Amino acid sequence: QVQFVESGGGLVQPGGSLRLSCVASGFTFSNWGMAWYRQTPGKQRELVAQISSHGGTSYMDSVKGRFTISRDDAKNTAYLQMNALNVEDTATYYCYRLPSVRPTWGVGTQVTVSS
Repeated sequence: QVQFVESGGGLVQPGGSLRLSCVASGFTFSNWGMAWYRQTPGKQRELVAQISSHGGTSYMDSVKGRFTISRDDAKNTAYLQMNALNVEDTATYYCYRLPSVRPTWGVGTQVTVSS
């Protein structure tokens, strides 16, 4: 079974930083891209950042310059470094492989930025 375990979320003040981790299993990690998504209750899940199997990256406009996605294939792990956090970043964050085909979401990790 393809599985993803997110961690690293927490409560931070505006302007603070967090680093999220995503440990993947059940497939050959190095052959797939990875992505971070986030969702606020009652709103559509959105794609935050993605990284290809060879390291190319892209981001949604609102996090460009603040967030950095990376990967460590030896650890089957993807990361999301989040700096200069603001209240609008508050959400549950999820990871999944790319291409994403009918993903089954895990629990995710909660990020709360408190003013």
